[in-house]
Amino acid sequence: MKIHLAVDLGAGSGRVLAGKVEDGKLALEELHRFENPGTRLPGGWHWHLLGLYREILIGIKEGIRRFETIASLGIDTWAVDYGLLDEKGNLLGLPYQYRDPRTDGMQEKMAQLIDPAEQYRQTGIMPFFLNTSTQLLAEKEAGGAALGVAKEMLMIPDLLAYWLTGEKAIERTNASTTQLFDPVKDEWAWPVIEALGLPKEIFGKVIEPGTVIGNLRPELAEELGADFPVIATASHDTASAVAGIPRDEKSAFLSSGTWCIIGAELPEPVITDEARGAGFANEQGVEGTTRFLKNVSGLWMIQECRRVWKEQGEDLSWQEMADLAAAAEPFTAFVDPDDETFASPGRMPEKIAEFCEKTGQPVPSKKGTVLRIATESIALKHAIRFRQLCELTGRELTSISMGGGGIQNQLLVQCLADACGVPLHTGPIEATASGNLITQMTATGDLPDIAAGRDLIAQSLQRDTCEPREAALWQELMARFQNFLTTK
Repeated sequence: MKIHLAVDLGAGSGRVLAGKVEDGKLALEELHRFENPGTRLPGGWHWHLLGLYREILIGIKEGIRRFETIASLGIDTWAVDYGLLDEKGNLLGLPYQYRDPRTDGMQEKMAQLIDPAEQYRQTGIMPFFLNTSTQLLAEKEAGGAALGVAKEMLMIPDLLAYWLTGEKAIERTNASTTQLFDPVKDEWAWPVIEALGLPKEIFGKVIEPGTVIGNLRPELAEELGADFPVIATASHDTASAVAGIPRDEKSAFLSSGTWCIIGAELPEPVITDEARGAGFANEQGVEGTTRFLKNVSGLWMIQECRRVWKEQGEDLSWQEMADLAAAAEPFTAFVDPDDETFASPGRMPEKIAEFCEKTGQPVPSKKGTVLRIATESIALKHAIRFRQLCELTGRELTSISMGGGGIQNQLLVQCLADACGVPLHTGPIEATASGNLITQMTATGDLPDIAAGRDLIAQSLQRDTCEPREAALWQELMARFQNFLTTK
């Protein structure tokens, strides 16, 4: 029985899981879980990447102890963040966290250097404060020493894979999120890179998901007492999640986590003025597909409320928070989840209350009301994106297939189905890890293709359907909600 390891590293926590096919079903087992908080240093918000690498090794050792023989390993993480390497391959400083405020004002600066419409035509990606392009421009404008001497850039999963194997390459799904990659020409968007004045030499080889990066470094293999290949899975966690959500051609995908991403899997990019006007991105997926999608600031608001309340001495479980929201009065107020007010960490419950006060709505005073407002607003913003998705792709999308941790929030799931007005198919919770694993299994020949992997997931893991309710009420709520939107 072959064992594959999946490193699933999110912006708040990380895990190492083992996956195997047993009795015709995909079985997952968590080997090691660890926290991944951003750390605020005098120079800004950073990731403790060396600590994360150490935690990954702990998980690998546990896998080796449990199973002895490992067939392969794949790493997925969040997108856009990166590390810079010198000529000897050494890391130049701790990677920044994408929410670090050094990018303030950089979107405006970028627009002075290159026409945003032209940048979209070349990359299929919208300007955003957290984009790799924006972060690199911020380093350049600040005269950052690391960028001045860097010889190579690696995205976070590629950097971790380099430390494991000694081989350097950038996996395509993550490269496509940078706003510096051309999905049509399938190469770095050199005119954009030149316009921003970024050093061309740092943009290295791009490889496809499912490519074998290499085996473990000899000294690491000796230390661990095992050797196996590290595979460039769909290294952007959303790309892995989309790979791991079973669905048909008429179903949109919804990957629900810190960010909620709604979209459709297409054979080619949709790079039109209409798509740009609606703010949709063209990110790359498995087997040469395009993930045409839009981000919504999903569970971030709820996660931040929990973190803030925990710091204040009240450690609520996710279930306790869900119960508080479910018991609260519905539809008292609305917020725009994508308003810049909510983008940065800290004071989330107060920020929600302040938004309500500023917009002339009832100000929430109870935790359950704060959570209910956030949940209903997230659902309504998704409904707007779902309608735009249908219009921009010209497809009749009759359902939404949702995976990720958000499916455990029953109130959110029902609100999403109600607001979007279509059935919502949920599962698997482990969409990202499942997609990571089936991409590895396709690369090692244990599965013929991703479609077979999705069939395996559908047969293996629980999936449910939530039907929409009260269509007239939610149409009325949408009209009210649109009065409080601050973003397109």
